[in-house]
Amino acid sequence: MTRATYAELLNLLAGIALVAAVLTLWRRKLVAIVRLLAVQGAAVAATGLVIGIDRASVSAIVLATLAFALKAGVIPLVLLRLVRRGPDARETQPLVNVSASLVAAALLIALAFASTSAVVSLSSGPESRVIPLGFAIVLVGFFSLATRGKAPSQLVGFLLFENGVALVAVLAAAGVSVVVELGVALDVLLAVLVLQVLTARMQDKFGSLDLDQLQELHD
Repeated sequence: MTRATYAELLNLLAGIALVAAVLTLWRRKLVAIVRLLAVQGAAVAATGLVIGIDRASVSAIVLATLAFALKAGVIPLVLLRLVRRGPDARETQPLVNVSASLVAAALLIALAFASTSAVVSLSSGPESRVIPLGFAIVLVGFFSLATRGKAPSQLVGFLLFENGVALVAVLAAAGVSVVVELGVALDVLLAVLVLQVLTARMQDKFGSLDLDQLQELHD
């Protein structure tokens, strides 16, 4: 793999991951949002795979492949099962509307590039030049987590945030942190399974996955 091809692949995969994060703010169907999460997870895991191939590291390749199976397969399937068994197929009550969300995403992306310019200047490697995209995903994921009203949407926001952190870690360590990333992915899978049980109980109790219903527990 030539250096130019390697750099182009990193930029392409990170770009796909960022676009998927922004599109989750635009879509309202929960199934579509989960599918976008799967695309992003595949791109993030593929980034680690490309770095492993470039470094000729068999262990990194194997671990990145396992991370791919978790992020693009197992976790989205668990979320799809949760969404499809619920009565609410759309995110109907976000705290911020679509237009404002997209504007906020653009501002957050600009902030990510501005705040990581010093870090990028420290290294001339292709990995460091992609770090701003990963940080942008972190900010967009946190925004999604903070502005969505339904449990599955907030869970997707948390996973977007985690994917951004994972992408930054893999790029900053040039693939060395793939082992750590796999461990984090397993922890996230466990969290998703626990949250699936909690949301199922919430649905049985309130007949909805709208988090506003939890206000009834205040008394």
